[in-house]
Amino acid sequence: MQKMIGKWTFIIGVVISVVIGLIGGMLGSATPWLTSLLILFGLIVGFLNVAGEDTKDFMLASVVLVITAYMGNAATTLATMEIIGPYISGILTAVLAFVVPATVVVALKEVYALAKP
Repeated sequence: MQKMIGKWTFIIGVVISVVIGLIGGMLGSATPWLTSLLILFGLIVGFLNVAGEDTKDFMLASVVLVITAYMGNAATTLATMEIIGPYISGILTAVLAFVVPATVVVALKEVYALAKP
């Protein structure tokens, strides 16, 4: 049951990230709520969806994703592109809000597992 919750939370988190990125400006006061929901979903994914042998693969993929999203979102790159730049920048910002909490949770779980005797 936990894997199912984690799986659907991940899918919904990705969908919300794309929606916030594409129409975030039109959402008005709902944007902070949806971003908070993304952070909550990231925590749920970190706690329920990643464990054991998947940890190292998840950490590698999430670190690459976070670095790419952060660097691609810098003001001198995508955000300054005229037509599609703001949308891609918005999506990457929302993806960061979703992936970073999951990465932190998984990393802390891994550090705890390594520290156990």
